[in-house]
Amino acid sequence: MITRRGFLKLVLKGFVAGAALAGFPVVEAMATPRITRYALNPPHWTPGLKLKIVALADFHACDPWMTAARIRSICDQANALNPDVVVLLGDYAPAMRLITSHVKPSAWAGALAGLKAPLGVHAVLGNHDYWDDLEFQRHKTIKTFSETALRDAGIAVYINEAVRLEKDGRPFWLAGLGDQLASRGRGLDDLPGTMAQVADSHPVILMAHEPDIFPDVPARVSLTLSGHTHGGQINILGWAPAVPSRFGTRYIGGHIVENGHHLIVSRGLGCTGLPIRFGSWPEILEIDLS
Repeated sequence: MITRRGFLKLVLKGFVAGAALAGFPVVEAMATPRITRYALNPPHWTPGLKLKIVALADFHACDPWMTAARIRSICDQANALNPDVVVLLGDYAPAMRLITSHVKPSAWAGALAGLKAPLGVHAVLGNHDYWDDLEFQRHKTIKTFSETALRDAGIAVYINEAVRLEKDGRPFWLAGLGDQLASRGRGLDDLPGTMAQVADSHPVILMAHEPDIFPDVPARVSLTLSGHTHGGQINILGWAPAVPSRFGTRYIGGHIVENGHHLIVSRGLGCTGLPIRFGSWPEILEIDLS
C-alpha cells in the first residue's frame, strides 16, 4: 500500500517529468546543430572527383530564436568542416510568431558572409523569402530583400540559373531553381530552362528549396538538395502532423533514392510558426561525393 509520502513523491516526479517534456521542444529548437553526414557515389558522377558539400537550410532569422550571433556560430561550425563548397537552401526570412524583434537582412546576411569555401558560397531563395516581402508580393518583378542582402554580402544567388565549377581539374555543374511557392499559388521555378544552361555532360547538382520538384527532376541530375520541411519540425516516432509538402512525409528529410535518383533533404536550422522542434534536431549537412 502506497504511503502519503510515497504518493507525494510520485506526484512530484510526474510534475518534473511533465515540465521537462514540455520544455524539451524549445530546448531542441535552440540546440547546437548536429552534423549529419552522407557519403555517396551518385549516378553520372565523374570518377576521381571528390567533393565535400556543406548545406545549410531554413535559418528563419529573428530575435530571440535565430539571432545574428547564433547564425555566426552555425557558420563557424560549417567552416570547421572544411567544405569545398557551401550551399544555402533558402528561407532566411522569419516565419515565426512570438518574436521580440526582427533581425535586419543586412545583419543575417552579414553573418552568412563569414562562410568560407574554395569553390564559394551559393544560395537559392525559399518561399518565406518571398512571402515575408510585402513589396515583392505587390510588385512581382522586383528583387526580394533576401536576394539583395545575400548579393550585397557577396553570396551568389541562383534563380533558375546554372554555373560550371571545377575541382582538381574535374568540372561539375551547380544549378539553382527558382522557388516553387514564391507567389502563394504561382512558383518562379523553371526546371527545363535551368537545365538548358548545362552545356556539357559533366555531373549536375541541383539546389531546390522545396523537395516537391524531385519527381520531375531529370535523370541527368546526379543529386538534388532541398530544405523546407524542417523534418516535420514535430516528428514523434515517424508521426509528423504538419509536413509542408503535397507528398506528406515522402520527402520529410534525409537521403531519398527513387528510381536511381538521389535527393537529400535538410531538416533545417530554424522554426516556422512556433519555436518548437521535437524529434527533428537542427542540422548541418556534410555530404561527401566521390
